[in-house]
Amino acid sequence: MRKLLEAFVAASIFLCAGYVSAAIRPVKIFSDHMLLQRELPVPIWGKGDVGKVVTVQFAGQSVETMADPTGHWKVWLKPMEANSTGRELKIISGEETVLIRDVLVGEVWFSGGQSNMGYTVRGMARRLPEGKELADAADFNGIRYRKVNEKNSTIPQADLTGGSWMVCSSKTVHGISGVGFVFARRLHLELKVPVGIIDCSWGGTPIEPYIPSEAFTGHPTLERLLALAKVGDVESIKKMRGGTFVRSPAWLAGAIYNGRIAPVAPYAIRGAIWYQAESNCGTGEDPRDYAHKMRALIDGWRSVWNRPDLPFYYVQLPQWRSYAWTYAREEQRRAMDVKNTGMVVTVDLDFHNDIHPPNKIDVGERLARWPLAKVYSRKIHFSGPLYRAITIKPGAIHVAFDHANEGLMIGKAGVGKVTELKDGILNGFEVADKAGVWHSAKAVIQGKGLVVRGDAVKEPVALRYACHPQAPKNRPWNLYNKAGLPASPFCSDWSKMPYDPDRNPISK
Repeated sequence: MRKLLEAFVAASIFLCAGYVSAAIRPVKIFSDHMLLQRELPVPIWGKGDVGKVVTVQFAGQSVETMADPTGHWKVWLKPMEANSTGRELKIISGEETVLIRDVLVGEVWFSGGQSNMGYTVRGMARRLPEGKELADAADFNGIRYRKVNEKNSTIPQADLTGGSWMVCSSKTVHGISGVGFVFARRLHLELKVPVGIIDCSWGGTPIEPYIPSEAFTGHPTLERLLALAKVGDVESIKKMRGGTFVRSPAWLAGAIYNGRIAPVAPYAIRGAIWYQAESNCGTGEDPRDYAHKMRALIDGWRSVWNRPDLPFYYVQLPQWRSYAWTYAREEQRRAMDVKNTGMVVTVDLDFHNDIHPPNKIDVGERLARWPLAKVYSRKIHFSGPLYRAITIKPGAIHVAFDHANEGLMIGKAGVGKVTELKDGILNGFEVADKAGVWHSAKAVIQGKGLVVRGDAVKEPVALRYACHPQAPKNRPWNLYNKAGLPASPFCSDWSKMPYDPDRNPISK
């Protein structure tokens, strides 16, 4: 009787966990409360007994396969419509069954980056009244969140070590990425379908470890980074062009991809969002060639998901006092030449030049505009003015922008809103003379463009805007389009702003 009781208790434990047996098991990205991608084929995979038939049942579908000689199996569910009612997904092999409960169908986005992407709603709520208001009203059964916390690895891993999906509520939201929550909230409210975020962000990390090793090709910096990472030569990485101050093995090329991303792909997702670069332009780090690293990241993720058009939207760095951040922002802007990408500008969201600005509300809202417009076909503005070209005329420079069809304005940023200043003055503009010396300049809005003049420069040769680590006190960078979206920093001729590694020396 006692043995029978023990067996009953053990079986009950498995049932509570959603498992009848350990002989058949999906990979750990599949768990109770998960969210599956609508309107795309959905892979379900895991391990079982060699040669045994595996059946996956969900939403009226029943798909069968057989575990291969290594015990691995994978099936594909046909595209499904969005569904907000939790249902059971069954995985059956012989007399064994795994039940995954409360499964929704909607839009899934994969997020990555470092601490500003990982910055939680808790931090935002503590420092911003608007953040606390959002947190207190965060009871959204249709928003699901999965944090991936696995460590780095030298080789791609087949599975995660643990973790589970979370239902968003006013009690659970505090542990969710602030950017991820605001982004998901906006999509959920606009699309009226469930939205899920899979977040692999890791504070303090550079971009290199998120890139699959196979993607370090096509540029000398990428190829050298990989070669040095393979032999663990961190000193040489630190000193090379485009180098990074490698503080741990987790910072080496491919290391985070192997541990946090390889086990998740090819989980069906709509697209990816990214917020990172701080650890590629800190003390002793060279931001040059970051654009090539961005391209490698995007191409690498698109390859492992087998989605050459996977939407990828990212955040440009805000203000900070580091010399190298100016150049990192430009590298980020240049990466927009990759198709199906978009960039969110944040240099106007100053909070006392905090390296972790608490206003993740505007960051998430601006990020959401890109897929709402580009993926979901909503007729909304999604980008601030982006520099297109200048025309130099006697004593003046005329500037043309993209994303300024409805005109430009001078604005003042607040949390969740931008106010137009009818009598304001544009800040942050400078012109270069023939000797390459930069001088302050006055910019005036003229239709969809600007006219810029430098009183001390009769024959200007170049123009720049917001090309410093941070704006002067009480003179914020304040150029916007009429939609209230900020202009990205730019320089018409970067040869007039050569990067000087001696101004960002290696920390001893």
